[in-house]
Amino acid sequence: MAGRRGRRRRNRLLTPCEREAVRARFRAGVAPKEVMAEFGVSHGSAYRLRDEAALVRRRVGHSRYRLSFVERERISRGIAAGESGRAIARAIGRAPSTVCREIRAGGGRRAYRAIGGERRAQRCARRPKATKLSLCPRLVVEVQRGLARGWSPQQISARLRVEFPDDPVMRISHETIYLSLYVQSRGELRRQLSAQLRTGRSTRRGRGRVARRGQIVDMVNISQRPAEVEDRAVPGHWEGDLIIGAYGRSAVATLVERQTRFVMLAYLGRDRQTERVIAALKARIIGLPGHLVKSLTWDQGHELAAHKQFSVDTGVQVFFCDPHSPWQRGSNENTNGLLRQYLPKGTDLAVHDQAELDRIAALLNGRPRKTLEWLNPAEKMAELLATPGSSGGA
Repeated sequence: MAGRRGRRRRNRLLTPCEREAVRARFRAGVAPKEVMAEFGVSHGSAYRLRDEAALVRRRVGHSRYRLSFVERERISRGIAAGESGRAIARAIGRAPSTVCREIRAGGGRRAYRAIGGERRAQRCARRPKATKLSLCPRLVVEVQRGLARGWSPQQISARLRVEFPDDPVMRISHETIYLSLYVQSRGELRRQLSAQLRTGRSTRRGRGRVARRGQIVDMVNISQRPAEVEDRAVPGHWEGDLIIGAYGRSAVATLVERQTRFVMLAYLGRDRQTERVIAALKARIIGLPGHLVKSLTWDQGHELAAHKQFSVDTGVQVFFCDPHSPWQRGSNENTNGLLRQYLPKGTDLAVHDQAELDRIAALLNGRPRKTLEWLNPAEKMAELLATPGSSGGA
């Protein structure tokens, strides 16, 4: 009797019908201990079957874009029967690549189990997940520093690759930065930093307007501009425009070099007559060597009506864009958009003196640019200035 009491009873294998009966009992809410006593199964087997029953319930309302537990069971049976991945895929109506990825993620054909695959899928689907920024304070500091400088998330992402080429932890996509700024559940970055982004509006507005100004005398159309200007292969070709303040009462002149994207700003105050604009532009370019000031492309604004006098005084040929064609001065238009971060619309631009405008230009010229392989305009202009008389690409 004592010997009999010391022996442990072996748990028998359940038939498929019994396994289904066990699952049905669990679905009915029966406790695992009662199932163990009723069917004579071990503690581990009972809880495993309970988990399987819970997984099977997930078939109701399961997304058609994800493998279900039933499909994973069919994959497991197909592997046991020696079927190929394509044959299994045809049986469940999935792409062969989907089945192959599932088997590979489950450890290969020898290790794959349906229950393991479903549990792994559940783990991967859990939300919320810990974000990369929440796991790396050092990365948060670098992103905050870039935003404080006025850099865009894309510029920050690319610059991190340049500054930390051998540290994969210091990598982040620009989309992740945007999510951290705008999505409430991802608030690792201070939400106040979103104000540092260049655009503050959430919707776009139409920019069409009807021209009511006359023709500029003796203007040279952009179609006559040399071909070397178009491909940006040769430095010294500039684009320009005015940024207008509140009620049209103040203005700032902007100049952008096409190859380097180098920016210069000229203070106009409340006077944007052609004489004042030309004098301000001449003061800005007078310190540059001749090979870096060859042409200027402007829109058809009357602030440059005295363009012929400007060309005589400086030797710089002026070309005018077609009406309503801002893309013909793409670099300047983009720069004007960037400048609105510092010179907002609806404000008095006359309060910014030339020293303040130079500071703003320096901030823009210090931003890394994708088109410059993440160098900044100041670095590219320094290269040109260090090579007197250079006429090739930087």
